[in-house]
Parts: sequence; structure tokens; C-alpha cells
Amino acid sequence: MNKTLIEAFKTAEYPVNGHGKRNMKVLKDAFDTIDDHLESDMYGAGKVIEEFQEKMAKYLGKKSAVFFPSGTMAQQIALRIWSDEKGIKKVAYHPLCHLEIHEQDGLKKLHHIESVLLTEKDRVIEMEDILNMEDEVSAILLELPQREIGGQLPDYKTLEDISSYCKEKGIRLHLDGARLYEVLPFYQKTAAEVCSLFDSVYVSLYKGIGGIAGAILAGDESFTQEAKIWKTRHGGNLISLYPYILTADHYFEERVGKMEQYFIEAIEYASFFNACHRVETIPAVPVSNMFHVHFHLAKEKAEAILLEVAEETGVVFTGYLKEVNDHQCSYEASIGDLYHTVPKDRLMDAFWMLDEKLKAAGE
Repeated sequence: MNKTLIEAFKTAEYPVNGHGKRNMKVLKDAFDTIDDHLESDMYGAGKVIEEFQEKMAKYLGKKSAVFFPSGTMAQQIALRIWSDEKGIKKVAYHPLCHLEIHEQDGLKKLHHIESVLLTEKDRVIEMEDILNMEDEVSAILLELPQREIGGQLPDYKTLEDISSYCKEKGIRLHLDGARLYEVLPFYQKTAAEVCSLFDSVYVSLYKGIGGIAGAILAGDESFTQEAKIWKTRHGGNLISLYPYILTADHYFEERVGKMEQYFIEAIEYASFFNACHRVETIPAVPVSNMFHVHFHLAKEKAEAILLEVAEETGVVFTGYLKEVNDHQCSYEASIGDLYHTVPKDRLMDAFWMLDEKLKAAGE
């Protein structure tokens, strides 16, 4: 029986994407050094949650922070707070924002907040898009990096200009920083420096650092106090969240300092793809640890080639391909701990074979 791409990835000698399997070992490694007598949090209170929230607030340069079980919950609440404050039920963001395409219209259905879509789908938001906005909005959301277009970024001066404009006009600026840690090496800024441009900030605790689940929402004291009320209204103030908090803290400490390594490796990895026939990466030179790989080949043909490379070299680039059209497919590359474990000669063999097979497919 032929393997599927996901089966090949899960059983590969050398999978390349991410940090590794999400299994019980992830939990066991995080809990290994935890004192058996450490008490859980209880309904948002207790040492384990309060200390972590204070730690993340300090890292992000904000007065206060709240732990949430999900980023979806955190960001809808942030925009609800800013909409209530201004009395305007409209917010602006990118057409491919997570709230627009992945949350079943939660912002609209639960909070009755309308979205104003800035810019075209295939580029980042620029200052011109803000200046040309005709609608009055309570808040603008910026996602750094813009995941759905390969993790592209505006330049830092643009962020500063947008921040200044929003302050001048009384518009709240919210950061979707699900992958904030990963862009800091490109900007050569600390998290606190970037976050100083925003009124509120969300960061993920499982994407780049590889925790189990969870998110942090940070801002000033009045904002986070209101966020805690909405967290309860959303059913997010569970009796205990300490399994998520402890794993988040463990992997934050283990990986947040590796983001520059991941970034440098992503640039190298993308260059290998761009040297092959019928492949390009978006962006051509990554600005974080992630980018999109586009094969100019039908999905079925590209999948067959990747499986052949996996069978012959033990190297598997991805567990899936997404069809773009009849002649193109893509996947999201995300560099983590696994990339460093792949012997360079095996990786080079895999790319040589990939290039040869792609070249032959076009003849």
C-alpha cells in the first residue's frame, strides 16, 4: 500500500518542518522538572498563572497580561473592548486576517462588529491603505508576519508611521503577534520595542515555541481587567489552566532564544528550493522562520515526486500540499528544531533529487 504524504512525514527518518511530533513526550518533557507540590491556578488566580502573566507582560513591555486558552478568544475580546470604548462597531484589518477567514465570522456573529478590509490579498498593509480608508473604525489590527501570504512583513518605519497616525486619530492599534517572536531577528528589535507601537498585543504560546495551546493578551491595566471579564463571558476562565501554562513557560524558555537560528536556517532552506526547477518561495528571502513553497506543478504530480524523494533519501519536506490551481500547489514551511537534526549531505541529496525529478516533469 502506497503511503500518503502525511504518513510519510510522520514515519520519516528526517522530517524537516517544525519542532517534531505533538505527542505525550511534549508534555512529559515540560513536566519533568516541575515540583509535584506546585498548586494549580483556580479560576484565573494563583501563583502559577499570575507569575507567568507578569513574566509575559514584562517581556512584551506592557503593564499587564492575561492568559487565554485560545488566540481566537483573545483577539475577538481585544477588538470588542476597543469597539465598546469608541462606540464604533467597525475594525480594519487585512483581507486574509485570521478573524476574517478562520473563525466562522465569530467577530460578526458574537460581537456584531463589522470588518473593513484593507489592501489587496497578496500584499501587506501599507501606510497608504490606512490613509485611504474611508470608514471610521475603532481599531486597526496588524498581523506580523502576514501568514497567509508567506509571512511577509511591512518595514519597521511603516509600523512606526501607522502607530503615530493611529495615536493622532484616536484609533486603537492591535497586534496579532501569533508569530511575533519569529520576526524579531528580522526587525532587530526586542518584543517590547515592537509592542510599544501597539495598544494591545496577542501572542501565541504554541506556534513558534511549540507549547500545547494558549495565548497571552497584553495591554494596560484597565484593558486587561476588562479582558478578564470578557474571558469569563466567553467561557474561557476554566477552573484550571496550569497544564497549558507550565508547558508554555517551559517551551518559551527553551525556544524563544533560538528564533535567530530558525530565521537564518529558513533563509538557507528557501534558497535550496529557489535553486530548483518549477519551485519558488514566497517571500523569495524569508523574513521569519516561515515561508510558502510553491510548486508549479499539479498537486498529484508534486505529491508523487515528494514521496519518491522521501522513499529514496529519508527526507520529507512536508506532510501536505494545498492545491492553488490545476497547475500549482503549495505548502507552508516552518523552521524549528527538526531542521538542525537533518544531516546536510542527506538534505543536499534530497534537493538534488527533487530538482532532477521536477526538471524531468516539465520535459
